[in-house]
Amino acid sequence: MINRLILGLFAILASCTFRGTPPGPVKFTVGNPYQVGGEWLYPRDFPAYDATGLATIYGHDAPGYTTDNEPYSSSALAAASPVLQLPCIVTVTNLVNGRTLDVRVNDRGPANPGRILEVTPQVASLLGFPAGGVVEVEVKLKTGQSAALSGSLGAGPKVEAAPVAGITAQSLAPPGAGGAGVTQAIGPAANDQGLASANVTLSGVVGSVAPSPGPLWVQVPGFGTEADAYRTMARIYGMPARVVPVFGGNRTLWAVNIGPYHAVEDADAALSQVLGLGIADPQIIVR
Repeated sequence: MINRLILGLFAILASCTFRGTPPGPVKFTVGNPYQVGGEWLYPRDFPAYDATGLATIYGHDAPGYTTDNEPYSSSALAAASPVLQLPCIVTVTNLVNGRTLDVRVNDRGPANPGRILEVTPQVASLLGFPAGGVVEVEVKLKTGQSAALSGSLGAGPKVEAAPVAGITAQSLAPPGAGGAGVTQAIGPAANDQGLASANVTLSGVVGSVAPSPGPLWVQVPGFGTEADAYRTMARIYGMPARVVPVFGGNRTLWAVNIGPYHAVEDADAALSQVLGLGIADPQIIVR
């Protein structure tokens, strides 16, 4: 009986320090469209990406390994995106306090609709996220570093594409106190399974820009004609909505904006209502 208890204790300790078999070398990953909370998401290899929206923090259910086969660490300068190619390098800006930081996107997530990024606790601390909370961010792809990174993993050359209209979203929750900057290399030392070809050193230096918070809207984007947008708006009768133009590349599209909302909880409730009506691709944005 005592021997079984000792063996059981060793098994529990092992599970706390090692979560599964290493899945293999780091791999370039895009993936198929998938659904989260009724919302369809469409990953792709972006040649350019500049979006703002709501970000969350990894919790206790963080994976042992990320989607592209890197070991997860709560102290890494890393993040998860629902749509970006993996791995890639982005600049993340906390739009409430203006702090900026370069991070490596190497995982798929977060697992709830209306969010564009999930960051490690280390990134959250450096950027001054509220503890356990949601905060508005800008996520901008560092195209040169990301193209070299994906090319080293066999993704092939990039093809330039027309710019896509940015998507923005904001939370009005105040940020918490952030930590001091650190330098971190995410490279071969972090994973003996094949990061040598995907090595990028991130400085961990926190920059600063002007804060830019704002009110929240739920947006249904991408209609080719104004009439199509008005037909969708008719389906959400009773919600405060308007049709607005959105610009991407050389083309004007139309979107339905619902709001404004001044709390994340209210925007989330509106998003859930729109999804419940079977309307595709709603997003939380800020204007």
